[in-house]
Amino acid sequence: QLVIGEPVVAFGSPLGLSGTVTTGIISALNRPVTTGNTGAESFIDAIQTDAAINPGNSGGPLVDETGALIGINSAIASLGGNGSGSIGLGFSIPINQAKRVVDEIISNGKSSRPFLGVNFDQSYTGTGARILRVVDGEAAAKAGIPAGAVIREIDGRKTNDLVTAIVRIRSYSPGDVIKILVDLPATGGLKTFTVTLGKADSQ
Repeated sequence: QLVIGEPVVAFGSPLGLSGTVTTGIISALNRPVTTGNTGAESFIDAIQTDAAINPGNSGGPLVDETGALIGINSAIASLGGNGSGSIGLGFSIPINQAKRVVDEIISNGKSSRPFLGVNFDQSYTGTGARILRVVDGEAAAKAGIPAGAVIREIDGRKTNDLVTAIVRIRSYSPGDVIKILVDLPATGGLKTFTVTLGKADSQ
């Protein structure tokens, strides 16, 4: 129910300055963001905000003008170098996604993530996300999606690259039913598959 342009407030302890708040707006929604080192990346279907977020804000709340918690501040874009800090591009994990993970950890001691059951072609440079391999017995295979297919849309939202595909999938919950539009490898024709997402333990 969030709207681009609505006011938000970020809480945290940027650079150790406890009890700090900053204000801004929601700049974008469903922004695909990756953080972390190669091989240990986190993928976020993020709320983008221009409320100042700096080191020490991570884990703090992002709230709307009523005070309702809408996100968990998680990352910032940076120009790099020693002077890195807020440049008005901050990213928060949507609270509905964070709450699912928190509830699972409290209940089970661990969390899970939705699992499509494919390996993507890292070398593919075209538009979309090309499936290199389909894992037998998992969600994509059960739905009939073939290896070599290129994902174009997930639930009606355009999927321009591999990162966007991963982020879109991880924005759902295990067991959710979604529609995936692909370019078929043999004929090149478009086809929509109905997929029930599987479940994998988060690391």
